Amino acid sequence: MQGRSEKEIQTSDKAVVRNSEVTAKDHVEVLYFHGKQRCATCIAIENNTLAVMKENLSEQVKKGEVVFKVIDISKKENEKIAEKYEVTWSSLFVVGYKNGQETAENMTQFAFGNARKSPEVFKEGLVKTINDMLK
Repeated sequence: MQGRSEKEIQTSDKAVVRNSEVTAKDHVEVLYFHGKQRCATCIAIENNTLAVMKENLSEQVKKGEVVFKVIDISKKENEKIAEKYEVTWSSLFVVGYKNGQETAENMTQFAFGNARKSPEVFKEGLVKTINDMLK
């Protein structure tokens, strides 16, 4: 994340999601992976996820309970995280950290099926998954 603090994530629409100084011990990370080339659906996944962060989860983001990361898998510095989640193309993961345990939900198929043509379904499903992991 050249030129940016770890507290900010720049997205393609120039909006910034700020995370609190300290990420809560138990928290949820929303990881959106993409490559250099992105289709309209890929962009819709990012934009709708950002909308969820702002419209539905802004308090949780401020508290560090929810973190949204946009990860370009074409960059060398992101190879390890892409390998960890076995990502080779655009993907969306929701990862919960609770009591030292990590639980990852691969939402890629759901995201591609809904983000562009049924954005409300996508947003509702994403919010539900995040909230379930926060419990």
